[in-house]
Formats: sequence, C-alpha cells, structure tokens
Amino acid sequence: MSTERTHDLDANKAVVRRFVETVWQRGDVSAMDELFTPDSVLHDPSDDVRGPEAFRTYNQRYLDAFPDLEYTIEDVLAEGDRVAFRARMRGTHRGPFMGIEPTGETFEGEGIIIARIEDGKIAERWASFDALGMLRQLGLVSDPADADV
Repeated sequence: MSTERTHDLDANKAVVRRFVETVWQRGDVSAMDELFTPDSVLHDPSDDVRGPEAFRTYNQRYLDAFPDLEYTIEDVLAEGDRVAFRARMRGTHRGPFMGIEPTGETFEGEGIIIARIEDGKIAERWASFDALGMLRQLGLVSDPADADV
C-alpha cells in the first residue's frame, strides 16, 4: 500500500474519531459544520438526517436524553473513502427521548456505523444500532421471553 493511500485511510479514520470525541464524548454539537459536508446524510432505520443542522438536532436529542452518555469506539476499519466502526453506548435515561418521558433506567448497546468521507468531512453515514435492546433495558418494551405463553 502506498504511503499516500495509508495517509488517506489514517486521515479518514481521524475524522470519524474526531466526530466521536467532539460530539459524543464532549457533547459539542457546534462542530458539525467542520465535521460534515453541507449535504451530508445519515441513513438510520429510524430516520434519515440531512445536513449539519439536522445532525446537530439529532445528536443533541440523545445528549439531552442521556446526559451521562458514554460513547466508545471498539473497532475501526478503513478502505477507500469508507470508515467502518463498532461503537458501544451506555447512559441513563434522564430526559425526554422520542416522546418518552425519562425512566431513570440505564442502557448499554452496540452499533455498527459506516461513514463515507469526502474532502476530509463526513458526507454520508449508515448506522445500525440495537435500538430494541435499548428500549428493553429502559423498560419501555417487554422481552418476549418473559411473556406467559
């Protein structure tokens, strides 16, 4: 692999790490314009988010609902203009979230995110997170295994 190609992959991974550190770990959503292209898109099973302002709102919703949120990158891989990473989230439900009043319960879950990098910014992301597991841990959805048959 050429030095230039290795540098590109390292630079792409650095953009994703900076996003996680700045937004999720420090709670600073003001950096979205620096981190995302103006026409960036998040493909998420629950919502398609478009542009830095929508990303600010999307991320702030999680940070408000889970003020003690911990977000950790467990693995990161890069190929071409894509960076894939496995992340672990944990937090306590202390604020309204998607119309649900705080439960005071904690959750821990994993997700896989793929980011496409364009000119040093995140242009597109695909996210898959165990939302059902999160809702179960928060006591909002019962586990079918607990149901009487």
